[in-house]
Amino acid sequence: MASTNFKLFKQKALKDEAVKKEYDELASEFTLARELIKARSKAKMTQEDVAEVMHTSKSNISRLESSHAPNWPNLNTLMKYAAAVGCELQIKLTPIK
Repeated sequence: MASTNFKLFKQKALKDEAVKKEYDELASEFTLARELIKARSKAKMTQEDVAEVMHTSKSNISRLESSHAPNWPNLNTLMKYAAAVGCELQIKLTPIK
């Protein structure tokens, strides 16, 4: 039910051009957050598990996985995260359509 309510809210909000512009500008952040969470889930790990492997706190992992984090993680942090969840970090540039 909550998911349906959010989807309806999102659809309505994105009809506003200013909201849509801001949302579109955050696409990279949302994509990164989704990819991190997807890799952790596939590895069947909790945020606490990843934090332990990376020798950091769960709150740091939570911030790293948040699309609302105030700062982008550095490359070294992303490489450690990838290794912790059994992945290889790959970065690619894709032409704009």
